[in-house]
Amino acid sequence: MSIPTEPIGSIPRPPELMKAAQEMAVGRISLEAYREFVDQAVRETVEQFEATGSPVITDGEQGKPSFATYPIDGLPNLSPDGVIIPFADGHTRQLPRLTAGPFRYQTHADSYLETALRHAHVPVKAAVISASALSLLYPQKGIKGYSRDAFLLDLVREATADIRGCLDAGAHNVQIDFTEARLSLKLDPSQRLLESLIDINNRVLDQFSANDRLRIGVHICPGADKDSTHSADVDYAELLPSLFALRAGSFYIQLASEADRLRVLGVIRKHAKPNLRIFVGVIDPINPKIETAEEVRDRVLEAAEFIDPSRLGTCDDCGFAPFGDDTSTGRETAFAKIRARVEGTNLAAQELGIPAVGRTA
Repeated sequence: MSIPTEPIGSIPRPPELMKAAQEMAVGRISLEAYREFVDQAVRETVEQFEATGSPVITDGEQGKPSFATYPIDGLPNLSPDGVIIPFADGHTRQLPRLTAGPFRYQTHADSYLETALRHAHVPVKAAVISASALSLLYPQKGIKGYSRDAFLLDLVREATADIRGCLDAGAHNVQIDFTEARLSLKLDPSQRLLESLIDINNRVLDQFSANDRLRIGVHICPGADKDSTHSADVDYAELLPSLFALRAGSFYIQLASEADRLRVLGVIRKHAKPNLRIFVGVIDPINPKIETAEEVRDRVLEAAEFIDPSRLGTCDDCGFAPFGDDTSTGRETAFAKIRARVEGTNLAAQELGIPAVGRTA
């Protein structure tokens, strides 16, 4: 038995990669040239990730335009005027709107994973966007000749293929980013929207065997973009009981930045099924202060009072730069926080008499 510790996904992109993305967008460099920048950024990210001692890493999502839109970037049947997501500091992000069927992924997550696997010496996890998030692309007014039911059939098939491709390519595990879960309660306090989102994701999860689902987890948080959130003011206690209806093997739950962690842990203890692995967030990516290993240790020990250590894990609250243009956090800060997570988790494991899982960097 050990306490596993994993990142959530994104690492801030290096300036050279961000500049290359801008130049490709206006036609100054080719796609092939841009991919060389991506490969270099992934190589450097993997090296720095491994240097933290993290036993599991990601590709840092270096090649993704964002954690949410990577499957649809470049699709011709999209309009930019989709759902708007407001953040607490006043800035917004906007999803595109689907204009015609059929719905197909332009890019699958295994293409990013394969790049990381070429460079990595430790297990690599893959992060994928939830089918429920992409369901928001379908307009409320509908699409002539392409019903919502037909769209959902296509969406479930594509989302299933996204996960299956990563598992088959050699991912350590696959994390479904379900960050719109908490936001849905802000948009619809009746929870009907949340119920429909959970149903869509379960339609995807039902395509996998019980053994496969042990390698599939779900991540939730109140958003983390430009040091702001979209739904931190929504009561976690309204979300968590419904969340555990998802038929995944593990859950990655933002916790470090919560004002009342003990209350949230109590809700988790009450509602999480006994066979689930619960990864609790012990690092706050949008707080510039770098946590100490001792602070992380104390958060892990706090969680162990509510969750049996045999099914406890640790993670970051969210990715450090889920959107490709986010420069609010530096790469050095991100890797320093990751190192603190690994070291702090190992300190907690020692106090609990559990073998450490993190490598010594």
